[in-house]
Amino acid sequence: MSRRRAREVALQTLFQLDMNPVEKGAEVAEARQAAIDVAVAAMDDDEKLGQKDMAFLVELVNGTEDNRDEIDSIISENSKEWKLQRMAGVDRNITRLAVYELKFGEEKLTPNIVINEAVELAKKFGTDESSRFVNGILGAIARA
Repeated sequence: MSRRRAREVALQTLFQLDMNPVEKGAEVAEARQAAIDVAVAAMDDDEKLGQKDMAFLVELVNGTEDNRDEIDSIISENSKEWKLQRMAGVDRNITRLAVYELKFGEEKLTPNIVINEAVELAKKFGTDESSRFVNGILGAIARA
């Protein structure tokens, strides 16, 4: 459950960074860390992440942000009817996070695991349609 919780906090961090963009430069690392710190501070004491899960959280955030242009290109190629910027912010960032895990992540997971985790995030944080939307795009990416 703690890796799932790390993904939830990563999503919250990515959403915050998406809504409050920072120009490239020295401030990027500081902004990322500040966003992680805010999301972690909002957690209940009984949900605090261990050292291994914190490292996973940092990898997810930094990896997704470092590869964002390529991730966005992959998403755009596989979501013909939806432009990236028109997607709901939560759905966009869940999809980005999952594409990072599918294509760039340090730990190679099967597509089914990544997609299932993303769908669960969409059910928890998105709208009623989010889980189907995220599942459809990620399924297309996994088949590509």
